[in-house]
Amino acid sequence: MPSPTTPAPITAPLPTRSSTPRELRNVIGGEFVDGVGTFEKIDPVDGTLVAVVHEAGPREVDRAVAAARAALEGPWGRMPVAERARLLRRVADVVERRSEELVAAEVGDTGKPETLARDLDVARAAANFRSFADTASAAGLDSYLTELPDGRRALNYAVRAPLGVVAVIVPWNLPLLLLTWKLAPALASGNTVVVKPSEETPSSATLLAEILAEAGIPDGVVNVVHGFGPGSAGEHLTTHPGIDGVTFTGESSTGSAIMRAVAPRVRPVSFELGGKNPAIVFADADLEAAIAGLARSTYLNTGQVCLCTERIYVERAVFDEVANGLAAHARRLRLGRPEDPATTTGPLISAAHRDKVLSYYDLAIREGAELLAGGGVPTLGDGLDAGSWIEPTLWTGLDNANRTVREEIFGPAAVVMPFDTEEEAIALANDTDYGLAAVTWTTDLARGHRVAQRLRVGMSWVNTWYLRDLRSPFGGVGLSGIGREGGLHSLAFYTEPTNVCVQL
Repeated sequence: MPSPTTPAPITAPLPTRSSTPRELRNVIGGEFVDGVGTFEKIDPVDGTLVAVVHEAGPREVDRAVAAARAALEGPWGRMPVAERARLLRRVADVVERRSEELVAAEVGDTGKPETLARDLDVARAAANFRSFADTASAAGLDSYLTELPDGRRALNYAVRAPLGVVAVIVPWNLPLLLLTWKLAPALASGNTVVVKPSEETPSSATLLAEILAEAGIPDGVVNVVHGFGPGSAGEHLTTHPGIDGVTFTGESSTGSAIMRAVAPRVRPVSFELGGKNPAIVFADADLEAAIAGLARSTYLNTGQVCLCTERIYVERAVFDEVANGLAAHARRLRLGRPEDPATTTGPLISAAHRDKVLSYYDLAIREGAELLAGGGVPTLGDGLDAGSWIEPTLWTGLDNANRTVREEIFGPAAVVMPFDTEEEAIALANDTDYGLAAVTWTTDLARGHRVAQRLRVGMSWVNTWYLRDLRSPFGGVGLSGIGREGGLHSLAFYTEPTNVCVQL
């Protein structure tokens, strides 16, 4: 039950990773607030208790939305773009200064290697705030001098207004990176937000709320409510009449549920959803670079990245060389404690998710797969065997008719399959209900352009993977999402343009 005491303001830093479990409360209007109950966050590294988290009920969500609305109608909603941009750059500075606290929060929740959390998650968090500060500062809008048949003229120009109070719902795989990827453009555009982090990764969102306050973001502009989806904070938030839009990254089925929730009120949504991403390797590729690139795109973050490769199509002439090379990479990955610099690969996020991934490991064998690497649960010792560990895995012997090749696994696993012609490779890659990302490996520049443009995806890389310009469009087609994020594409979602027409 909620505490009868007055909520505590955000003044003291949250505990960092230690043997003492954290207590994480909701953040509403600049105060730490108890919930209707609590739930436990378990460390996926060794199965120990990381945190006790306060779950928000309808009352807490109401308070969070009301706090966001009040902040929107206050000075924040009328603040000049240049001032908001200045505050976002200050946020980036504080993120960098407190980066080790954020690393500890991310590692404690996800179990990923500290080097990955430091170099990817926290570095991108700071970059997101700076990038959108720059984008908002430089963004322009349409203006037209309209010539009328009778000789009169009119000036048409557009102005932007914030979308309003935005629900920001983020997943557990890259929690800080993806939260700031949504939060930065929302704030740059003058919105206020209510954040619902995944129940699996509550720590960095709570710590970021404190960092925002330290940087000078006014109370109520960013609120954090913890909990689950159906029947909990997620459902209370997406069905709340005070929410003006929803942005979500996560499973396609959850995106569908959110669409149903907002449909009666016709609220806009921005979704980056699942993927079953292909890679195509032509015989003329730099095979050493291709194998190293495939190892990264398949196994980074234990395969828990929406952009990861799960389907690998290799021209038959080099099939064995690529398959064997990638299997050797998978076997060399080092599973271990996140603080060990030699660790390359962490656990899956939870025991439940490991059970899901293992069900696909079993399914692949039942469907006739040949196991090239991994395929089970490792024995690590050192107190780690209570964690959610799984072996990086590679199969061959399957095709596009198999469920293992069609359904998103979201773990460190891929199927490698041969092809004979360029047209066949394109057809195989496009034979999916998803359409998030793809990679083409070839030294033929014309072919690289040609194939990349014919793949039915939102992001198509050639001879690289996960190389991002934060101004470029990010998103997918089909079951992989609705809309685009990045640069001006994000501002288009987070603002409402009004056209002003003046007869001259």
